[in-house]
Order: sequence, then structure tokens, then C-alpha cells
Amino acid sequence: MSAALLASSCASVPAKVAPATTAPATTSQGLVAVPAHAVPTQSGLLPFEQVLAQSDVAPDPALRFGRLDNGLAFVIRRNATPQGTAEVRLRYDVGSLDEAGDEQGFAHFVEHMAFNGSTNVPEGEMIALLERKGLQFGADTNASTGLEATTYKLSLPKADAELLDTALMLMRETASELTFARAAVEREKGVVLSERRDSYTYNYADMVDRFAFESPGLRVADRLPIGTAETISAATAKALRAFWTRSYRPDHAVLTVVGDYQPEEVEAAIRKHFANWKAQTPTVPERQYGTIDPARKPAVDIHIHPALPERISATREGEAQLEPDTIASRRTQVLRWLGYAVINRRLMRLARQEDPPFKSAGIGTGDQFRVGRITRLIVDTPEGGWKRGIDAAVGEYRRALAGGFSEAEIAEQLGKLIAIYEDAAAGEATRTNREVTDDVLNLFDEGAIPDLPSATLASLLPLRDTATPAAVLAALNEEALPLDNAMLRYSGRAEPKGGATAIRAAWDAAMKAPLAAIAPPETGAFAYTDFGKPGTVAADRRDPVFGIREVTFANNVRLNIKQTDLETDNVLVRVSVDGGQLLATREDPLAVELVPSIPAGGLGEHSADDLDSILAGRNVGVGLAPSGDAFVSTRGTTPRDLEMQLRLVTAFLTDPGWRPEAVSAYRRGLPDRFARLEATSGASIGTHQFEIISDEDPRYTMHPLAVYEDLDFATYRPQVLDRFAKGAIEIGIVGDIAEDQAIALVVRTLGALPMREPAFLDRPAARQRTFTERRGPVFVRHGGEPDQAMIRAFFPTTDDSDPLLTAQLELLEKVGQVVLNDELREKLGQAYSPDVSSSMSRTYPGFGFFTVTVGVEFEKLSASLAAIHAAMAELRDAPVSADLLTRAREPLLDQYDNTLKRNAGWLGLVDRAQTQADRLERFKAYRSRTEAISAQDLQAVARKWLPDGGALEIIAIPKDAVSPVIGK
Repeated sequence: MSAALLASSCASVPAKVAPATTAPATTSQGLVAVPAHAVPTQSGLLPFEQVLAQSDVAPDPALRFGRLDNGLAFVIRRNATPQGTAEVRLRYDVGSLDEAGDEQGFAHFVEHMAFNGSTNVPEGEMIALLERKGLQFGADTNASTGLEATTYKLSLPKADAELLDTALMLMRETASELTFARAAVEREKGVVLSERRDSYTYNYADMVDRFAFESPGLRVADRLPIGTAETISAATAKALRAFWTRSYRPDHAVLTVVGDYQPEEVEAAIRKHFANWKAQTPTVPERQYGTIDPARKPAVDIHIHPALPERISATREGEAQLEPDTIASRRTQVLRWLGYAVINRRLMRLARQEDPPFKSAGIGTGDQFRVGRITRLIVDTPEGGWKRGIDAAVGEYRRALAGGFSEAEIAEQLGKLIAIYEDAAAGEATRTNREVTDDVLNLFDEGAIPDLPSATLASLLPLRDTATPAAVLAALNEEALPLDNAMLRYSGRAEPKGGATAIRAAWDAAMKAPLAAIAPPETGAFAYTDFGKPGTVAADRRDPVFGIREVTFANNVRLNIKQTDLETDNVLVRVSVDGGQLLATREDPLAVELVPSIPAGGLGEHSADDLDSILAGRNVGVGLAPSGDAFVSTRGTTPRDLEMQLRLVTAFLTDPGWRPEAVSAYRRGLPDRFARLEATSGASIGTHQFEIISDEDPRYTMHPLAVYEDLDFATYRPQVLDRFAKGAIEIGIVGDIAEDQAIALVVRTLGALPMREPAFLDRPAARQRTFTERRGPVFVRHGGEPDQAMIRAFFPTTDDSDPLLTAQLELLEKVGQVVLNDELREKLGQAYSPDVSSSMSRTYPGFGFFTVTVGVEFEKLSASLAAIHAAMAELRDAPVSADLLTRAREPLLDQYDNTLKRNAGWLGLVDRAQTQADRLERFKAYRSRTEAISAQDLQAVARKWLPDGGALEIIAIPKDAVSPVIGK
């Protein structure tokens, strides 16, 4: 695993695995005895038995590994987070890189067909079967196809034997029982083509061009999983079956079950379902990755699209550096990571200046499968600023390689990394099923052993003594490829002045420019430790429904606490301060636009950049977002860092820095933001929908670019500071923290502030929000592909003040989702991912809407809209069937049952438990209320809120298309 990959995954350390029941068997010569039916992976990884045996990393002892006589590998672990649930995965060692030229897209197409008929499950029944058992399509039932693997995923909301048996039965169906009926293939072909159409955006085209330029010898650019329209259209049932027959084989598959089951029971169930699975072909073609060319001559690529932000990337490919996952190799990877991290920290410091040379920049080295490696320096610049960006970024890159790093820089980054591992180790007892599953699958993806976080931490602590600047620089130079003769790629909205010649000349000049010595700034201690006389508790009660402790301090600050043991060493904190979106009015619609930028301005005593260094190694941070009637800051932390988190939030409320670099950063992002507003069908609807719904209410309307460019802290500072100084505050704390300890920490921070207002202000005028009287189609334009269109139908509803109506519309949403999936996706093959949603406001009285969103082919717009109308009529004209109601309701109820098994679920109740106390009783009664809703109730709700002709239909069509004439 490369240092760049480690940097992105260090929060969940790659676990290293060994059999839980026994160590790998060895011969008399001490060699690992690998079963005859165990074969290397298509990527060249050894069988997992050998991977485990050649590593000195101790595996998670709770993992149970095994292999059936047919070659199927399995990994089982009992895990109870969330309690009473499980995750099941079946990973096949086949991806789009295994396709021949005329098979492009077949691996992904076969994945689709796994849900469309098998020996024991008729077409259309797999999803329905799982829905009846509480699994929601998409969220709990899904699959993914990548370049190297296809993985089927089931998230079991209940860990009972019957559901496990069903899950394994369905997984086995994908392995050997798919039918590939000709009619089913033709129907699903439309769905796959729809997915390809919807995914083909300017970002996708940019990615394809980047792959083709950076690695022309690899087969990535012409083997992306979605395939081509031509090969998908030409796919036949016979051809798909042939690909599946040769690719889905037990010796190229691994099955994982992680959850609240006894491992012995799971293994027995696996053997029951999979022991008689046999490969259907004697061999499988060897995967062809292509090649890399370390001696490739320097080249320049320019890729232009009106929505792309400006970027310069410099790359160089080299030979792979393959090594087994061992303690020594991990330490080396961390040394490399530290080198990249210090350079990236320097680049971040430059980006935070008031007039920075670039918006952001970064460097790293990553694997090119197991074929090679690639070093990338990426520089994102304001439009036209690419040369200045190159000069600055290349200067930092060269300065690091020439002068190395300081001890203080290494200590800062190592402190951050060790803190991440410490947090992971402290919480390892309650790692989630998905986290454990991901670690296990990484063994088969990358050869990374899934060990315990505590073991990884122990193995890395010696780096505190050995990670010297010299050692870090040496490790970095061993991996990073020189960029002197880099491949240079420019992407952006306009051709760079001087073209490719100018880009190469600028790069060459930057690589030769004199280097000035720059010392990193020194930072002191956090200045905010005393907020005045500690507060006192004025009221202290316990909610009788959920046991939430509700405290009010003498200064009117409210605190709600729920101590849990759900996630060891994890604490969630949410601070809500009066104001939020209600400060935005028709007269001043952008009053809170800059609030999210306040943290980038730092504090009065510390810049944002200083805070990064001062707080290195602490799990703290502040974000601010206007939400409803409050400014909200939410953060996950640990018990040991909770006090610092509360200090930090209190400091931002009492002494925000208002530095100009924050506004500068906001303004630099505006051109890119505006370039994307109508770049795709979804973006165009997102840009215009609330303007249309509100009849151009300025609070929900995009204004000219110049209006945003003129925004400044000075204009809104008094209004925001008034709320920060006086507004009501409510704090929610959930997790592994004693109640009295949390109270004591708040007493010294937010509880010590001067007197606050006792309640969140009502602001009735600001709460007025209306829905237009317009109905029928309204067209907006997008700059995407000419065959792309999107429909979003809005039915006005109301606010969420009626708990029963809220539940009814939520259940109707799920019913509508099932109906549209069945009709538009499964039967008609017109859409890949139709979406139904009910949104009922808590902030704006009487305001809400029910939406149906479908990405469609432009030429089939009228037919798709007619299908939506027919689906809504189906909901109005008759009560839905008992089976359909079950398929919609069971996932909703299981989701409810599992909500309070995670801290995040509790936070949704705790954060405003005093000022929005009705939510507690509503949540308690949700299950019984939802169970009581009948099909006749839903029909009545549909008739009232989804009337024929009652929708505003916002339709995004290509910018050059003629507006179609659409009948009812």
C-alpha cells in the first residue's frame, strides 16, 4: 500500500489477517501448506493463506478464516456494532479489466442481471424478497463493479438465522444460478444505458482523458466499468452468460459475514449453501493490465470544458515497489506519508494567504495496480493563474527535496497521525460491522492484513524516536518519482495562453528557479482557556422517555446529555446558536452566506493556519452552518478532547478572527461555482428549483456573480456577532462521556458566557415561505450531453407539525419509490435511479413538498413523464396491495429500530431536546403510528396531496434543444 493510500485510510488501519481458529498449516520444511484449490488473485496477490503467513503483523484474533474444498475463501467475525445487525459481502475477482474489447461493460451488466432472475428466484423477486424482510434497495441491497472486482452487498437489519439463510441463498444464486432470460436482458439493457447516460458528465469525460494521458499503456481508459453504448447495446444473453460462466468461480471469490452471529453458525450456513458450487470452466483468462513506461518522453495534455476548474497536474510513472504487509513496511510507509504530509502542509499554508498563488495543491504517490506507481503534483488555480501556481507549488516541492524537513514539522504531522491511531485503538471494541468488513476485504484487494487498531498503534509508536527528518526524506525519495520531466496536464474552462509550449516552458523555468529559504512559522499555545467565572446549574432534570439529562445553566445555555456505550471513546457534540437561515430576509437574502467561511478566518489570537499546528494531534474542529433557526456546529471527538472542543467553539463565538483570507478564499471559489450551475441536468434543476418554487423570492434565488463577489465580513459582522453574543444556545452531547464530567466542562466554557436570550427567536416574518401556483412543466437548460434530461416533479404539501401526516407521507414516499423502481426501472428500463422524497419543514409553517426525480433520455421525455403520471395515479386510484405496503414499510421500521444503535441517531434527538421537546414523544410513537397506517390511509393521502395535475414539473433539457410539447 502506498503512502498516499495510507494517508487516505489511516483512520481505519488496514487490518492484517490470520485464521481465527488455527494458524496456517505448514509443511515439515516450515513452508506454508496452501490448499491445492487456492489460487493467486487476478492481480497477482498470493492466496490469503500465504499473504498471512509471510507477514509478522498479528491479525485480529476474532477473525475466522477458512476455505471450502472448491476454493471459496470465507471470513467471519462476530461483531455487535450496531447490535443485532450484520454485513454480508460476496466479492468476485472479476472486473472490467477482465473484459475483451467487445465485452466492455459486461462485468457491470452481469452485476445488474444478478437481480433479474435465477433458478430459485424469478425475475423481479430478489429485491421484493429482501424488501419484505426489511432491506431497502440501494441502502441495504446493492452491488458494485470496479476495474478489478465485483462485490455484492447486503446489510442485514436483523441478525436472525432466517435472514442470514436468505442472504446466503441469494448470494449463491449470483454464483451459479443466473438465468439471463433474453427478455430480461433486453429490459435491463435500458437500465444500464440509462446509468451510463446519467453518469456521463464533464467530470467523467475529464477522468477518461486524464487516465488516457497519464497512463496510456494501461487499459484503464478503455475499460472503465460502465462500458460503451455500442458494446452494451450489442450485448446478448448468450454473451453475458459466457462472461459470467468463466468469471464467477469459487476459487476466485471470497464471502464475508461480519455481525451479531455466532461464527460456528455462520460457517455451517456457508458450507450448506456453497460447498457444492463448482467452477463452470477449467480456467479463467489471465487479466491484462497493460504496461507503464518509465522512460516515456515528456508530454503535455490540454482538456477544456466550460464547467471545469483550472488545474495543472504533473505526473511521472515508475516501476512498482511491491512488498508484503509487515511491521517494517508499515513503518516505511508512515515515513513516506510524513514526507508528503509536510509538503502538503506547506502548500496549504500558501493557499491560506489573502492573495495565494493557488486555491489548493498536493503531492502523493499511488499504486498503478501492481504494475507500477505514479507520483502526482496537483495544483488548482484561479482562472488564468496556472503559471503563478506552478511557480509556487514547484518551489515548495523542490525546497522540500533539497532542504528536507524540520523536526517541528515532522512532530506536527506525526502527532496528527498517532492521534488518529490512538482514537482508532481506543474505539476498537465498537468498530462497526462495515469498518471491519472493509478491513477484511482490503486483504483481498491489496494484501493488507486486518489487524486490531491497538496492535497497529503499538507497532508505530517507536516512530516517535526514529522518524527523524533525515529518515523521512530518505523514505520519500525512495518512493517519489522525480518530476523534472513530468507529464503535464492542464484542464480548465479556457485554453491556457501560449498553449502546451507555454505550460512546458513555465514548468521547466520553475524547476530551475532559485530557491529562497523559508522557515516555517512558530506557534504557541492555545490562547483561549479562561472564559470567566464558571457558570452554575439553574435546572437539572431527566427526560422520562429516553433518559436524556437536560441541564439549564444560569446564563440560559441549555445542555442535553446522553451517555452511551455504543461507540467506545467516541463523543458527538452539536452546538446550536439562535439565528440560522431565519436571519436571511427578502430585503437581505444573503445575510448568512458567509457564515460557513467564519472558521477560515481563524480566531482573534490565532489564524486558521496557526490553529492547525496548535491543535495537531487533537480531535477537534469547528464548522458553522445556518440550518433552520440556528447556526449549527457538529463535531465528533473523544472524551479526552471534549474540553478542547468546547473551548474551541466558545472561542469562535466570543472572538472570531474575521481575517480577510477567509473572504478571499470564498471569492476565489465563485467562478468555479458559477461555471457548474447549469453544467449537468441535475445541477441545473438544483440551481433553479427553489427560485421557481418561490416565485423568485430572493432568499432562494441565485443572484449575479458580482453580488456574491461584493460580500464581505464587514457588512454582516454586527448581525452575526449579536447572535454569537446574545442568541440562545443549546448543546447536545452524546457518547462515551459521564454526564457530570460533561456538565463540568460546559460550566467552564459555554456555561461561563454572559447571559443569553432564554429562547430561540420566532421571527414570524422570516418564516413566511410560499409555493408557487404554477403547475405543469417548466423547462430549464443544462450544458451536459444532448441525450440527457431530468424530471423533478414537486407536489406542494405542508409542514411537519402533524406527526401522523408526516409518517403517512414518509411511508407514501417509500411506496412511491418501490412503484417507480418496479415501473420505470424494472419493467420499462427507462431510468437507472428514480427517486421519491417527502420534505416537510419544521422551520417554515405550511411549507413542504413531495418530489419525484428521474434522469431520462431526452427523446423519451414524454414517455417518462407519462410513466410518472401513471405511477402517481396508481397511488391515488386504489389502495396499494398488502405486499407492496409490506415492501415499503418493513425497511422503514427496521431503519427506525436501528436508529438508536449509533450515537448519530441519538444526536438527532438530543441536540434540541429542550427547545424541540416534542420530537422525543414523536420518535417514541413512530413505530406504532407507522404500523397503524393502512393502504386506504395512503390512498387518501395521495388523493389529497398528489392530485392529478397538481405537480410543478421542472424539466432540465439540453441547452440547444427545442422545448418539447408535452401533454398531460
